[in-house]
Amino acid sequence: MKEMWDNRYADKAYAYGISPNSFFKEALDQYKVKGKILLPAEGEGRNAVYAAQQGLEVVAFDISIEGKKKAIQLATKAGVEIQYEVGDFMKMDFKAKTFDVAALIYAHFPPTIRSMYHQRISELIKPNGLLILEGYSKNNLPLRIANPAVGGPDKIEMLFSEDTIKADFPAFDVLQLEEVEVDLNEGLYHNGVSKLIRFVGRKK
Repeated sequence: MKEMWDNRYADKAYAYGISPNSFFKEALDQYKVKGKILLPAEGEGRNAVYAAQQGLEVVAFDISIEGKKKAIQLATKAGVEIQYEVGDFMKMDFKAKTFDVAALIYAHFPPTIRSMYHQRISELIKPNGLLILEGYSKNNLPLRIANPAVGGPDKIEMLFSEDTIKADFPAFDVLQLEEVEVDLNEGLYHNGVSKLIRFVGRKK
């Protein structure tokens, strides 16, 4: 998995573009998010840089060193600073109840570790803090088969549903949870009509 992401991010072009994910941007604006944000599986930094530009203290991580290089490059060009770690999330020394918000944008973890990762992310968010998530729905799989350019995992167990979100994030009151159909246009790998799960929760 690490090799695959390193290879993708080693390309000069930004795999998913340099503009922030639209739902992420809208959620930060709508909920007037402030403070410290955690961005797991942040890749090449498009969302981290946008968050930093909005005055947030950004901590991001990924398994790909190539992703970090591109993210730091993007942050430098934008004139902002981000903290970016590379490695195994479960071995990273983050303290509980540290973050005002966490955002999982297309962070599709293998099913064997997904619930464990989601639990740890939940623990890192302060009471009344926010969790923002956008990812591919289980119903995206037929669309991906018809048009691989839409992107996303090709295994149904790595995709989201409203039920899996509720099961994995019981510590959050649901502010928004829906499946939407969106015509994506994000860089080289997210293009075409896709079905997504969008979630905003507030920590109890």
